[in-house]
Order: sequence, then C-alpha cells, then structure tokens
Amino acid sequence: MKRPDIPLNEAERLHALRALQILDSSHEERFDRVTRLARRLFGVPISLVSLIDEDRQWFKSAQGLEVSETSREVSFCGHAINQAGLFIVPNVLNDERFFDNPLVTDAPNIRFYAGYVLKVRQGINIGTLCLIDSKPREMDEEDQQLLQDLGEMIEQEIKSIQLATLDELTMISNRRGFMTLVDHSLKVCRRNKLPISIVLFDLNKFKMINDSYGHHEGDFALVSFAQIMIDSFRDCDVIARLGGDEFVVMLLDSDEDRIGVVLDRFKVATAAANKTFDKPYQIEYSVGVAHFQHDTDEPIEKMIQVADDAMFENKKRQANSTGT
Repeated sequence: MKRPDIPLNEAERLHALRALQILDSSHEERFDRVTRLARRLFGVPISLVSLIDEDRQWFKSAQGLEVSETSREVSFCGHAINQAGLFIVPNVLNDERFFDNPLVTDAPNIRFYAGYVLKVRQGINIGTLCLIDSKPREMDEEDQQLLQDLGEMIEQEIKSIQLATLDELTMISNRRGFMTLVDHSLKVCRRNKLPISIVLFDLNKFKMINDSYGHHEGDFALVSFAQIMIDSFRDCDVIARLGGDEFVVMLLDSDEDRIGVVLDRFKVATAAANKTFDKPYQIEYSVGVAHFQHDTDEPIEKMIQVADDAMFENKKRQANSTGT
C-alpha cells in the first residue's frame, strides 16, 4: 500500500478546509441529495462526499457506508486531491498503490473507485465526491461527464458556505467566520486552561497603494498579507480579515513571553515577501496585542477592542519617536 503524498500547499489547503467550518458537522440534505443521486445513477453501493483533514478523511455525506471517517493514510481520496478533475481506478487489484490497502482486503472490499476532486479555488483541493464499488468497472466519457456534473453541484454548495464565512478576496475567514471559529477555540482554551492572545494588524499606507498604483495593487497587498499570515501562524491559530485593511489572529496557548518570538518571525516573513515581490511599495503594518487568561469572561468583540487600543498606543508612540 502506498500512503497518499502530502500536497505542497498543505497548510493553505487545511486552512481553507477548516475555515468552511463543516468538519464534524451534521449531515445536510443538500449534500445527501447529490450522493443519493450518484449512487442511483451509477448503480454503486457507496457514494461519499469525503473531506481530507490533517490525518483523516471525514465524510460530510455517506450513502452505503456506516462509518463517519477513516485514517488519511488508507484513503483513496487522499491520493485524489493531489490532482485536479477525475481520479479513476477501474480495478484496484491491478494498482500497486491500492491492491493491499485494508479497505480493499477487508470491508468495504473496494474494487473500483472514481472521485471528482472538490476544490474551494484553483489548486486548493479539499476532498472528493466519490463512487465505490465492490466489483471492477469502467467509466466511459458520458459517465465521466455525469460524475463531473454531480461534483460541480457539490462545489456550488461549498461555494455558498464560503460566501457566508470567507473573505472572497483573500480566502481567509471574514468577520462572521472568525467569530464562529473563535467561539469553538475559546471552549478549547477553557477546557485545557490555555492562555489566549489576540493580535490585530492594520496595513500602513494602504490608501496610498490604492491611489498611487491602482486597486489591483491594493488587492495584491491584501492577498499577499493574508498569505504571509497563513504561512507564519499555526494551523490551530484563527486568522481573519475583519474588513478593509484590518486583520486579526487569535493564538491559542500564547502569552506575553511567547508572542514576541511569533511577531519577530512574522516581521522577518513580511520583509522576505517584500523583497521577493520587488514592488514600488512595501507591505507595512501596525500591530496591537492583547492577552487573556483561559477563564476570561470578556466577549471576543471586547478582546479585539483591547488589541485595537494597544495598536493605537503603539502608533502614537511611534509617531512621537519620529516627530511626526
């Protein structure tokens, strides 16, 4: 058995998946309707909407399979997300990647697999709409087009979720998505007695970038800053664009002693990005930080305000030191 390769953009992929907030959610008719239709149209015993998390595949919709997840290392879908379009294995016994896979040698005794790779945007693959049969079979061109059509129906449903919780430009959480994710993260912190840090970022001279170089360059700066955040912070940290040129991060298990190292690393990453971009402007930012204990009863809006106040004080000190 060959374990699935990890995509090169794994951190970005996982962030996009988790920002959707559908992992471990209940089954929904809009997804189940498509998997029921796929099962009937193709005459297969199993049809799934499978999402590939860090170390598991979890089924948002499952027809003909009782379990809700399996390990990622045995998943067919884990292989599928490393490409675009359709991933078809007519007879798994003839494929060295799968012939001795536990899902082949034991229940559900897979012999045929076909998956349409689900993406949230180009290059960011999160799972599949897949068909599974206990007998080998072939898919002609018409069958493949039908599977693609059904897969695109699932992607449309995912898109509707994105519009509610993701910032359309940067593809990180928007304010609404951030508030929902933070609610879950706060429960984790309270249960495990982990301190919390809120970091608020504000892009400097953003209006000048828009006015001098055009809104497309302003958009580039916003998207680039979001990507630096994705690359710099941990998967467990919650990042978002609150609106305009304002970004926020909630860090779990963080305090005053640790945040300096984190922000120094972020500063280095931003400087490296500026050098790589070689633009006529620099992506610069102001930052405000607020720390809270696990048992704080402050609402998240108040936490953000405390970080915003700290940013204001930092800006005022910087202006005084430069005489501007």
